[in-house]
Amino acid sequence: MAVPDPITNGSSTPLLTASALSRRLSSDAAVTDISLTLDRGDVVGLLGLNGAGKSTTLRLLCGVLVPDQGSVTINGFSMADSPLQARQQVGYLPDEPPLYNDMRVHEYLTLAGRIRGLRGNALVQRRETVTEQCLLQSVDKKLIGTLSKGFRQRVGLAQALIHEPAVLLLDEPSNGLDPQQLDSMRKLIIDTGSSSAVILSTHLLSEARATCNRVAIIHAGRLVADRPAEGTDLELVFHGATT
Repeated sequence: MAVPDPITNGSSTPLLTASALSRRLSSDAAVTDISLTLDRGDVVGLLGLNGAGKSTTLRLLCGVLVPDQGSVTINGFSMADSPLQARQQVGYLPDEPPLYNDMRVHEYLTLAGRIRGLRGNALVQRRETVTEQCLLQSVDKKLIGTLSKGFRQRVGLAQALIHEPAVLLLDEPSNGLDPQQLDSMRKLIIDTGSSSAVILSTHLLSEARATCNRVAIIHAGRLVADRPAEGTDLELVFHGATT
């Protein structure tokens, strides 16, 4: 199946450009020839069956994995030529949040902010802002290791947001959230997408429908569809692309 042309909204400087990304893991091709372009305001649902290559794609986009072929540019910075600057533009929530169980929430977010270059009042203000955005006020002083899965997921999201990244990459962000938390997460993602570019991976069509203005479907490591979410019969497109 031919790879679809990536969608753009006409912006002169995309926040994320991925060109012909390919990567093998072990002897298998995890992703092959994936290209995506995201502009400010794009909230893209990366859809696919389990094992389709969604997590590998996100790892390539944020620089955790190096592609065998292809390139990634984040907000004008090449991931190959200027990796530190490119990664500074990215907020990443992997499928297992990178948490320290023996730290309190506010300590961990302070550490995350310092790693991202925040200091002084700027660090305090951003920590307070993401604590409120992610509804963590009630657990701010608690040890991360004592938190429920839903709260841990929200702490992981807070660390991804703390430096106000240009591009936000979220791997199954709704994992472990109850319905109220899920509604708050969706609103936060939509709000973030108004000033950034967001990709969230999911295998749930309802998640993409509620949150995203665009969907990209991966099947067997290849991008097989990339289109606006509005006006699209997601069930029909998804089943047609993955069978």
